Amino acid sequence: METKQKSLRQLFFPIFVEVLFFMLVGSVDTLMLSSVGDDQVGAVGAANTYLSVFTISFSVISTGVMAVMTQYIGAGKEGVAKQAKNIGIVFNGIIGGILSMALLFFSGPILKVLGTADTLLQHATIYMRIVGGTSILTALTPIFTYYLRAFGYTKEPLVANVASNILNIILNSVFLYGFDYGVAGVAMATAISRAIGLALAILMCIWRIKIPKDAEKIRISIVCKNILQVGVPSALESALYNVAMAIVMKFLNQMSDDGIYVTVKSYASQITMFSYCAGVALANANAIIVGWKIGEKKYDECQKATFKAAKLGILTAVIGAGFFVLTGKYVMRIFTDDATIIGLVVKVLMVDFVLEIGRICNIVFGNALKTAGDAAYTVFIAVIFMYLFAVLGSYVFGISLKWCVVGSWIGLAMDECMRAILMGIRWKSRKWEKKVLVK
Repeated sequence: METKQKSLRQLFFPIFVEVLFFMLVGSVDTLMLSSVGDDQVGAVGAANTYLSVFTISFSVISTGVMAVMTQYIGAGKEGVAKQAKNIGIVFNGIIGGILSMALLFFSGPILKVLGTADTLLQHATIYMRIVGGTSILTALTPIFTYYLRAFGYTKEPLVANVASNILNIILNSVFLYGFDYGVAGVAMATAISRAIGLALAILMCIWRIKIPKDAEKIRISIVCKNILQVGVPSALESALYNVAMAIVMKFLNQMSDDGIYVTVKSYASQITMFSYCAGVALANANAIIVGWKIGEKKYDECQKATFKAAKLGILTAVIGAGFFVLTGKYVMRIFTDDATIIGLVVKVLMVDFVLEIGRICNIVFGNALKTAGDAAYTVFIAVIFMYLFAVLGSYVFGISLKWCVVGSWIGLAMDECMRAILMGIRWKSRKWEKKVLVK
């Protein structure tokens, strides 16, 4: 089949709307839960942090699949992209099934071991058992979404995402206000809407992408090797990040007996997502272009496109984070009337202004390096700075100096900014050209 490559703008807008809508629904979830109680918001935030750690295994294949697809599509070998997709389905399906069973039966003991505050434990267990018990949905959805995007179809994943998230809001309303199911209702709505989203993504792939049976293919062993070259380091980096965030969450639990700092983090995280949603969309769109251009051996265009995406990302971060610095206390009144929580979130948002600039550069350059095949470098940087600044910084500033959640955010900001600088230097050096997958 003929693949029509698109510009950054054409790829960006559908992905941006998809990311924005996804984040908006997350905030609606938080808003609905906040009407029930702040402790339930904190419980869901804690559970989601740990779920991110457990679902890292899915990204071993997902990230590698995306890199392989885009590079080989750029090289005119669409059959290889289909091979990569099929490998992703098998691997993530197996791992997702195993993880689903583990979290369905052992969520409570896991959360206890991780040091979840007693006031949050019951609600967090309910949420993790339901959402974690359907992890296979989270495992398979990215494979089909990436398959569509790799061929330039970005509107189709948007339709699937919007439809499933609208359903999520409707079901939240029914389960929370109609049946008074609380956290269990939110978890059930999440699981059902994800199932619908996966079904729609599969149907879109069948409808849009037609690969001829005689399309050029390569040995499965080579496809697997290429996927793992990107996927294993990328997954390791994500694992390191999520383990670091789990440790930070444990520190926050230690700072108070009532779980207030975990709740503050949950609220702040919901707000700050909107500061970097445009940057995430830019990074994802640019990664697709990088893959295509590498497949065509147009390395100069890769270089220019990525720096352009980074500059645009910084601009969006400054505008987004700056807006919430000025309006944070008003936005928080939508969620809660607790003056202590509002005051802490406002302080966090001030620190977050710096963090978002670093985060955007990190995402743009990091995604480009991974797509190019240079994922090992991102892990090397992560090993050093995530634990030196994000973890140790959270302990020093948050616990030792008693700056609590604000101190923790300072450590996170230092980590993002330092890694962003080193990622940018690596991309500029063009050493990634020696790591490309299509030989």
